[in-house]
Amino acid sequence: MFELTEEQRRELSSPEPVAIDPQTKKKYVLVQAEVFQRLRNLLALEPDIPISEAYPLMDEVAAKAGWDDPAMDIYNDLAPKQP
Repeated sequence: MFELTEEQRRELSSPEPVAIDPQTKKKYVLVQAEVFQRLRNLLALEPDIPISEAYPLMDEVAAKAGWDDPAMDIYNDLAPKQP
């Protein structure tokens, strides 16, 4: 870990702070550690929690959005028929 210079700290106030490695010309996006942790969890290829454990929550969110309304059953009829 390293400490930011005053110039680097000012750059962090921009909407999308980007750092460029002068040797490799690679660009790096700088984010707060808390944001990085959330992103890392969202993008994890092998999440700690099986996706099936999220199904009840997904059902709850869909119900709150109105997808449990009987009028929404019409969308089931639009699905392609299986041979």
